[in-house]
Amino acid sequence: MAVFPQVENRRTEPPGARPSLIGGHIRQFMADRIGFLERQAQYGDVSGFRLGKQLAFLVNHPSHIRDLLVVSAHKFEKGRALQRAKVLLGEGLLTSEHSFHLRQRRMIQPVFHRDRIEAYSRVMVEYAEMMSGSWESGGVRDIDRDMMHLTMQVVARTLFGANVDDEADEIGEALSAVIGLFNFLLLPYSEWLSKLPIPQARRFKRASITLDRVIYRLIEDRRRSNSDRDDLLSLLLAAHDEDDGTSMNDKQVRDEALTLFLAGHETTANALTWTWFLLSQHPDHSARLHDELDQVLGERAPTFADIPQLRFTEAVLAESMRLFPPAWTIGRTAIEDHEFDGFQTPKGSVVLASQWVMHRDERFWPNAGEFIPDRWTTMSVKEATQRFIYFPFGGGVRRCIGEGFAWTESVLLLATMARRWEMELVPDQAVSARPLITLRPRNGLKMRVIARQTP
Repeated sequence: MAVFPQVENRRTEPPGARPSLIGGHIRQFMADRIGFLERQAQYGDVSGFRLGKQLAFLVNHPSHIRDLLVVSAHKFEKGRALQRAKVLLGEGLLTSEHSFHLRQRRMIQPVFHRDRIEAYSRVMVEYAEMMSGSWESGGVRDIDRDMMHLTMQVVARTLFGANVDDEADEIGEALSAVIGLFNFLLLPYSEWLSKLPIPQARRFKRASITLDRVIYRLIEDRRRSNSDRDDLLSLLLAAHDEDDGTSMNDKQVRDEALTLFLAGHETTANALTWTWFLLSQHPDHSARLHDELDQVLGERAPTFADIPQLRFTEAVLAESMRLFPPAWTIGRTAIEDHEFDGFQTPKGSVVLASQWVMHRDERFWPNAGEFIPDRWTTMSVKEATQRFIYFPFGGGVRRCIGEGFAWTESVLLLATMARRWEMELVPDQAVSARPLITLRPRNGLKMRVIARQTP
């Protein structure tokens, strides 16, 4: 049982795994983050543990998750993971807090209006068609790499009006390096370690320089051209604060642009990668997906107007994100005392809510470990989200601003490629999830693409 400091009016100490003498549970957590949280959840809806000197809690009931993200959200700030992410993202929408966050969100929201997403949808399909056309039947693809490349092209064109084809590999490697170094950022004293000439710090610095170079170039080119395009970058450059009339400087524009550049492709790419994997393991569901695409699309590419008819396609993606949520956990730091189910969470403690754990909870998901897209024919994504048994895009005021964009992109990219291709998992691969900022395949994912014989 974990040992916690005495807090006035505490009911009882929350249960949890036995800590190590040194560091509490940090070594257990870092060695197997998902497994550790799964084991913690077995102690109850509220469990406690320690990450070094940091007091931490896992809440694993929809009512507690709603409380954390919505009802009592004002009592919490972002957790350590995103606090440390500021070294890369600065004060972007993902990492900023309170009034500044709300100000930025209001300014950015118009770019994700439905009419704009509909316009973006044509670019999504265009790039998916180009990638599909480059594949050869029987060829083996690093499908995780392909999906990263594809979604990066889409976000660069739709949000920044730019074509980064020539730099895509360089940017992809820089982003992969940053994500791969996430564990380093979470180490105790990483704030000081990152200033030392050690390999991890040097790799992170090189990757950051590459990303800054690309983003600042886009900003400089747009300012120099003085053109106003229908994209996020133009909106950021033209935005003014409603209160004092000030505009964003290049650093503020850079922070928001890089945040959306990273978030706008990383999560969708991972969702698609895991979807291809699950379909390869369930040929019956893959066949149903292809039947729907044949019936709705025939031999043409999908459009934004087709999305309401692609219900099984959407169900496949919803179920994929249930089993392999791109964002696998949400962390918050208490800025004042709070209580979950009678357990006190004092100021300064960390509270986690894990999509991975909740999405696989048998209390709310019958046969939770199985891939069953049909479960979404009896319950809508909206209903599951409102119940907080499903929250791949978070919740409350910090719910992902690009959720509508991501759903549209995921459905259209999957439909475009699956219309022409099916995939087989290359044998003798050890497939497992690597929980970093997002949930990537640990060793990549090699798939053999097979051309379909469409009616």
